Amino acid sequence: MTQPDWPGLPAMRRAFDAAADSYDQAAVLQREVNQRLLERLELIRLQPEQVLDLGAATGDSTDALRRRYRKARVTALDLSPRMLQRARRRGSWRRPLRCVCADTHALPFRDSSMDLVFSSGMLHWCADAPGVFAEAQRVLRPGGLFLFATYGPDTLRELRQAWESVDQWDHVNRFTDMHDLGDAMVHAAFADPVMDMEQFTITYADVRGLLKDLRALGGGQVFGERRRGLLTPAALERLAQAYGAFAQADGRLPASWEVVYGHAWATERLIQHKDDAGAVTVSLDDFRRGVRLRS
Repeated sequence: MTQPDWPGLPAMRRAFDAAADSYDQAAVLQREVNQRLLERLELIRLQPEQVLDLGAATGDSTDALRRRYRKARVTALDLSPRMLQRARRRGSWRRPLRCVCADTHALPFRDSSMDLVFSSGMLHWCADAPGVFAEAQRVLRPGGLFLFATYGPDTLRELRQAWESVDQWDHVNRFTDMHDLGDAMVHAAFADPVMDMEQFTITYADVRGLLKDLRALGGGQVFGERRRGLLTPAALERLAQAYGAFAQADGRLPASWEVVYGHAWATERLIQHKDDAGAVTVSLDDFRRGVRLRS
């Protein structure tokens, strides 16, 4: 987390704590993406004993994973204590929900302790996605699965373009391209990464409805050069006028979401050595051992 535009964990935690009570009502797309990501597990032969839901929020996907893998120990991890308070309500006195409040860049689990790491709608909030991939690789057993969904560059493109006509500040986060995410997984020593994407569009009667939903989801935190202070009525009016250029035939305003899906398999991490010139070498025995895991 060395990027200068990283707003800091306390600010991110406050944003999602504030959204905990409103999240479930606003998370229409998020639930749909959760379901589609879970359906992908039906195509994969896997009977995990230890499952980690990375960025669990209020526990929708955690609950589904517990129902799918009834013999597994499923852990919900999130940065927000208040989100996890709501997630715990999905458990019972006979089967409480295990919740861990922690930063995804530094997972509090032993090496090779998980069989499945599942993450839906979390990676785009990470200051260092490659670092999160490295942590997932570390905690997964060789042959374990990392399955995720996140958002790509076309997400909220209409809102971003409308803001650009209002002022010079960053109001919408930049999202990582699918191919860059795939490259980061390879760099983290994951095997056989598979990436794909699909587009969703949600429509609103006005731009205020979109902004309200984003706040309810905890989407108020923006990386980069952010505008300080409250949004003035004049700025909001300029935003509404600019967004109106995207209006559909029925007058409703579209909000695009590019959903990126990915999965890959954990390997034995190769011990790498870098010389002063930047060249990286690995042991041939270690490399062969990693190749065998891929076959």
